[in-house]
Amino acid sequence: MARQTQIYIKYLTVSAMLCALGVILLSLGALVEVLDISVAVIASFLVVYAVIEMGGAYPWMIWLVTSIVGYLLMPKTPVLFFALFFGFYPILKEKAEKLPRVISWVIKFVIFHISLVLMGLGIWFLFPDMLSGMGQLLLLALTYLVSLVAFFVYDVALTRIITFYFIRLRHRFHLK
Repeated sequence: MARQTQIYIKYLTVSAMLCALGVILLSLGALVEVLDISVAVIASFLVVYAVIEMGGAYPWMIWLVTSIVGYLLMPKTPVLFFALFFGFYPILKEKAEKLPRVISWVIKFVIFHISLVLMGLGIWFLFPDMLSGMGQLLLLALTYLVSLVAFFVYDVALTRIITFYFIRLRHRFHLK
């Protein structure tokens, strides 16, 4: 009983630190607007760590708390990218990759497309003037194609980083 309580306390403490670090990273992206997507991706690695080391509801709590606190402190696009895709994608990726490869990729692409639509709507509501004008359709098509390639690269890179973590780093950062 005491050992189990110590594990819960350790996981809760690590989760709180990961949330705080995630909010700090997202705030850096809000300060330097060029880093919007980059810091959301880096903050997603915190969720990856939680998926690997803690599992269960902890990664979901880290995603939710980081998104809410980040939005309350700075309603900017890095929080939107994190909340609507990069924060929860590593959790769903872990679940999807337990399925056969083709089904896994189909599920991941469906998740990506739903998130892309939600992000587009969020940006449209936050910045309605951004998509007005003549080149709107071309801009949307170009953004979709670049996003699709970026998603594929992100997924492959995330897999490789997770593999690197298991092979080289886990013995240093393991919680148990």
